[in-house]
Amino acid sequence: MDYLSILPEVLVVVVISRLWKLFKVVLWRPNALTKWFAKQGVRGPPYSFMSGSQEEIKRLNKNAEKMVMDNHCHDIIPKVLPHYGKWSSQYGERVLYFLGTEPRICITEPQLAKEVLSDKFSFFLKPKIRPSLLALLGKGLFLTEGLEWVKRRRAVNPAFNIDKLKVMTKRMAACTSSMLDRWQDLVIQDKGQCKEIEMNMEFQELSANIICHTAFGSNFNEGKEVFEVQKKLQQLAAASTIDVNIPGSQYLPTRLNLHMWKLNRRMKNVFKHIIESRLNSKDQNNTNDLLGLMMGISSTESDRKQVGPNLNMKEIMDECKTFFFAGHDTTASLLTWAMFLLSLYPEWQERLREEVLSECGMEIPDGDKLSKLNLVNMVLMETLRLYGPVIWMFRKASRDIMLGKLMIPKDTTISIPLHIIHRNKKYWGDDANEFKPLRFADGVSRAAKHPNALIPFSIGPRVCIGQNFAMLEAKMVLSMILQKFSFTLSPQYKHAPKDNITLQPEFGLPIFLRPLHV
Repeated sequence: MDYLSILPEVLVVVVISRLWKLFKVVLWRPNALTKWFAKQGVRGPPYSFMSGSQEEIKRLNKNAEKMVMDNHCHDIIPKVLPHYGKWSSQYGERVLYFLGTEPRICITEPQLAKEVLSDKFSFFLKPKIRPSLLALLGKGLFLTEGLEWVKRRRAVNPAFNIDKLKVMTKRMAACTSSMLDRWQDLVIQDKGQCKEIEMNMEFQELSANIICHTAFGSNFNEGKEVFEVQKKLQQLAAASTIDVNIPGSQYLPTRLNLHMWKLNRRMKNVFKHIIESRLNSKDQNNTNDLLGLMMGISSTESDRKQVGPNLNMKEIMDECKTFFFAGHDTTASLLTWAMFLLSLYPEWQERLREEVLSECGMEIPDGDKLSKLNLVNMVLMETLRLYGPVIWMFRKASRDIMLGKLMIPKDTTISIPLHIIHRNKKYWGDDANEFKPLRFADGVSRAAKHPNALIPFSIGPRVCIGQNFAMLEAKMVLSMILQKFSFTLSPQYKHAPKDNITLQPEFGLPIFLRPLHV
């Protein structure tokens, strides 16, 4: 057979096949899905060729960036989720939009969110994330699925049991004491009764220091480079989230990619050094932290049995990336917004201080005493409701599936805007945008008209493994600050919450600190 003679025909078939596939992805499917969801009463902004709704999202976000809110306004939707705010008023609570050619449907009912997040049968999977986010987070526990997820979860689970967490409180307290001593010195050096300090960066560094000590057995100097690199990667990732993602573009030697590759190499080298130092260390005092357990060098036989197969070097590095970012950024955000709210409502600051002094006096709280701080817990829950670090959660349908009364086609992404659910007046009442910690007096499940109207750490099998760690750290830090300082909001503060992968104050949080005991 003369293969050369049929080559042109083969090439024509291949080209036609590729063009047909492209036509289906960029034109036929978006239009078909738009009609499919319209029949179910779900509408949204019109699909634009290739870009979907991205240009409108960019325009609305750019306008929102110029907005500075009143300090007492906690309705941050126009600032943080301007596109959803606009679309929901036009199309209703359920909105269909396209990120490029990817269909996304927003759901804001707690019951539907529970069904998606509590899935145990892999009907709703974590969607593939952008390369910039993958470089930041690593393909660790947060992003894996199936048996790989089971393996990772089993490897890290022992590090977060209640007994380990109680031991960790001592390290949390030591790191916090060091920060408070430095604040005291700054006040003395300033020769005044108070000192203005930018709290967001303080909490970022403190929580990074705590995660270094409690999870990796290292000091902040070793983890400082990781902290700095992740901050740069976070900025790049946040800037790229609404850009059109061209498959394969992450392999091109563009200026952005070259910069990202360089940062990623730096981070890997630091983690490699920390891991190798641990392997070569004869010190057995730090073998029961997260890193020791992942490496299979726990000094406790029961922990070694729980862990099972050790993770390899790449897997350990991915978990290090995930937990270093999640372990410091989300907790720092929670502490930042809690300080903001307590500065804004001094009566609540005083109530919390009275509770802390009543239960703990001037002693460093331990795990048992922290568990008795009910008002502190209520304030943190209300902070998570109004200013929770996580803004969105996403899942992708792995097959055609019913969700409530909606038929969701395969490969449709479910977008769950947490801040919409957390301040929906249907579930939280007319005061949903007000700071009222006492709504949690009877517990989280009874605070609203639906028990799952607050889901800052997700729910179900993929619930955040570090939620108890984060809450314990936040209670410890906040309690120790209340023991030694009173604080007020600086006039320089500008209220501009921003989506920076997690919710951050765009211009920082300048606070005036006043020592209670000179």
